Amino acid sequence: MTKGGMESVEVFTSEGKGRGLKAQKEFLPGDVIFAEPAYAAVVFDSLTHVICHTCFKRQERLHRCGQCKFAYYCDRTCQRAAWLNHKNECSAIKRHGKAPTENIRLAARIMWKMEREGSGLSEGCLVSIDDLQNHVENFGEEEKKDLRVDVESFLEFWPPQSQQFGMQYISHIFGVINCNAFTLSDQRGLQAVGVGIFPNLCQANHDCWPNCTVIFNNGNHEAVRSMFHTQMRIELRALSKISPGDELTVSYVDFLNVSEERRRQLKKQYYFDCTCEHCKKQIKDDLMLAVKEGDHKPSAETVKEVIQFSKDTLEKINKARLEGVYHEVVKLCRDCLKKQEPVLGDTNLYLLRILSIASEVLSYLQMFEEAADYAKRMVDGYMKIYHPNNAQLGMAVMRAGVTHWHAGLIEAGHGMICKAYAILLITHGPSHPITKDLEVMRVQTEMELRMFQQNEFMYYKMREAALKNQKIEVMPEPSNETAPSLFHKKE
Repeated sequence: MTKGGMESVEVFTSEGKGRGLKAQKEFLPGDVIFAEPAYAAVVFDSLTHVICHTCFKRQERLHRCGQCKFAYYCDRTCQRAAWLNHKNECSAIKRHGKAPTENIRLAARIMWKMEREGSGLSEGCLVSIDDLQNHVENFGEEEKKDLRVDVESFLEFWPPQSQQFGMQYISHIFGVINCNAFTLSDQRGLQAVGVGIFPNLCQANHDCWPNCTVIFNNGNHEAVRSMFHTQMRIELRALSKISPGDELTVSYVDFLNVSEERRRQLKKQYYFDCTCEHCKKQIKDDLMLAVKEGDHKPSAETVKEVIQFSKDTLEKINKARLEGVYHEVVKLCRDCLKKQEPVLGDTNLYLLRILSIASEVLSYLQMFEEAADYAKRMVDGYMKIYHPNNAQLGMAVMRAGVTHWHAGLIEAGHGMICKAYAILLITHGPSHPITKDLEVMRVQTEMELRMFQQNEFMYYKMREAALKNQKIEVMPEPSNETAPSLFHKKE
């Protein structure tokens, strides 16, 4: 079965996993297997005034919808593009008196689209919304309670003149959102800003070591001529060579967890038992649980104590980050590293987590030399654990490269930026804003490296003068969120 723009993939029944997608032709790393616009998408409640409701880009100044005073857009182009999907929402918000939560808004947008187009197959879709899994029968008591609240709120918001849907069908839509909604990020890919439904993507099954990755592309509405405009979409991209007939898989969770923990997350959030090779054989678990080897190998009791101390410290760090007390975060990290270093191996999960937080927060505080040391150790550990073409690895190496550049460590910084660029060319593609930013950095650090190699003294003199004249580019404030995960789960 193939559909517009989807000729290279086929839906099939995967043994023990329900439906899946398989390749109809060969793909090489970095190839776009398919791009898919959102069936429906909304901005998170907390960000509705700072993110464009059409392309999900973060902008300084946005235009507000004059009617409902709720929706915001980059410009008239984005506002016009949104009208078909916003029209019903706009009048419903005015009638209701305020905008409902993101879940209600997303369900309403899905149903208004069905009202316009019917509930069958939409153009370019391999499956209809009716055919998507809802897993309502697997809901626990808490989830059932949340579902009832959502359905009641939806019925209050849904206009009487719109097509009326039965309670069971409304529950189906909320079930679909609960286990199929995809996280949308801003144009820098650093913050989750919204949530959308992409029916074709929903057909890709999970594997902890997948052959594909999903990247959100905000599109380009800024081109002067509209023929160069591109719409917001997700792209399914190949991470490794894929042959015709191979199943296409993506990872629903971050690989940086031992197999038992990943399986627990997948069961809780997506209601299935992972049977991938990496989980069955517990591949890389030994690296993530590594302890110091050699003459002074720590006892099992000491390892247990240090792991518990690390868990307690991570909780304290989260609290300090939420309060914005970053110097306290640094102190907690340093104390924890002192305890970890004699006991845990270089690839141990808990050591890597502390190194990641320490390097990010120290960079924000402009303590770049110490940050660079931690970032280097973090990247060395990540390289041994992650798939070589993992998007999160690419982003981490990029941040480490920028930190090294700020610390004046131009050779190491340039090397990391080149490495990150090679990964992101595959995971994000050359036209993605993040890759373009990285290309600019790569050219700049290459030029600086040449200057450094020709005359080290002059390089530092010029760098000092340049940094005095221009405000140093401060690293973004550390986020309390982890990197956006693939699928959105309501907390």
